[in-house]
Amino acid sequence: MTNASGARPPLASILPTSARASDDGHLQIGGCDLVTLAAEYGTPLYIYDETTIRDICREYRHEFQGRLPQLRVLYAGKAYLSPALAAILAQEEMGLDIVSGGELHIARAGGFPPERMAFHGNNKSEAELGEALDAGLGRIMIDNDHELDLLERLVAQRGGKPSVMLRVTPGVDAETHVKTTTGLRDSKFGFPLDSGDAERAVERMLAADALDLTGFHIHLGSPIYKTEPYVDGIDVMTRFAADMRDRHDYTWREFSPGGGFAVGYTPDGLPPSIATYAETVANALHAACERHGLPLPEVHIEPGRSIVARAGVALYRVGSRKEIPGLRTYVALDGGMADNIRPAMYGSAYTALLANRVHDAAEETVTLAGRFCESGDVLVKDVALPRTQPGDLVAIPSSGAYNLAMESNYNLAQRPAVVFVQDGVARLTRRRQTYDDLLALDVLPEGSS
Repeated sequence: MTNASGARPPLASILPTSARASDDGHLQIGGCDLVTLAAEYGTPLYIYDETTIRDICREYRHEFQGRLPQLRVLYAGKAYLSPALAAILAQEEMGLDIVSGGELHIARAGGFPPERMAFHGNNKSEAELGEALDAGLGRIMIDNDHELDLLERLVAQRGGKPSVMLRVTPGVDAETHVKTTTGLRDSKFGFPLDSGDAERAVERMLAADALDLTGFHIHLGSPIYKTEPYVDGIDVMTRFAADMRDRHDYTWREFSPGGGFAVGYTPDGLPPSIATYAETVANALHAACERHGLPLPEVHIEPGRSIVARAGVALYRVGSRKEIPGLRTYVALDGGMADNIRPAMYGSAYTALLANRVHDAAEETVTLAGRFCESGDVLVKDVALPRTQPGDLVAIPSSGAYNLAMESNYNLAQRPAVVFVQDGVARLTRRRQTYDDLLALDVLPEGSS
């Protein structure tokens, strides 16, 4: 691999920060030529720029800690998690928000310290809660009464007094996609505020004294392109915290406004800066605490997609082409909804460029279709590109979050390989699945081969 020294390519605002266009028209990331990577590892291929990940982690810590000195930044692992990423996050002194025993297992395989993890989810199993307690997780977010029952029983068996936060449904509209809105009253997550359930949970935990209630957690949804929902959520929760102080002599020590910070998937859809989110959260919390006479709590934020989305690029090879005169031209790629379900599920918009012909001018508008047996398997609709040929390489930016986390073996396709790149070196962090891998979980009929 060669170090990149070329010009910034098209779509630079949403590509990894290390992206360059070489003199021969190849897209380079982390000093690695994507044409060379495709030849070595095949396509579809997911490429993560390690420098972008580290830089964004540091930016979050810098911008928020400068305004909120008592702060923890926890990466939301549901966006994408692997042992390789967990190791980088640990080195960057991040915390980690997990939502399953599987995420706990993967994080520990990457050497991530359990005491810096927080366990979320609306239906944690008894086994998972036991694993969390045995591993010594830093925080467990209690989502409902059933979970509270399980946790109290497990703690009675094991002893100790684990630190927990209460997840509250504040009734705040994040103004995002209906499938990713989580702060409204009509949500499967958290103890509702207006019904009194959240207050009853506080009373119960204070009376039982089996759990250390450190504070309250909310999550409003994702991606949130506006800052006003954070202000509204903080206002609601500081009022609740003041009520708990006045009615039950309980003072919060910690508070999480959640995550949901947005990213740019297209150049014309860029979100507020990290500094803007930080300024909004800090100003709102300082003002609300002063208004209610509350101490400023330690703040936990949970960015996920905004740390890894821009760092990841999906690379595909062009196959067939279908031209419908006067209507549309479909260009088929060798991946699609099995490795990126977001366009089909949410109507998410992406854009693209040719990784092997970065300098070529756009000649046509095409729709980039996937290879799977669904009419809805379209990755990018109506994108201007040079006239594509079979074998061309298509790069889709901002593919680092949720693509692989939500991938499947639909049509029994093999899951793609993943490489992390930095300083001209590419390291394989996940090999491509083989046909034998597709059979690994099956119990074969007797006598079959």
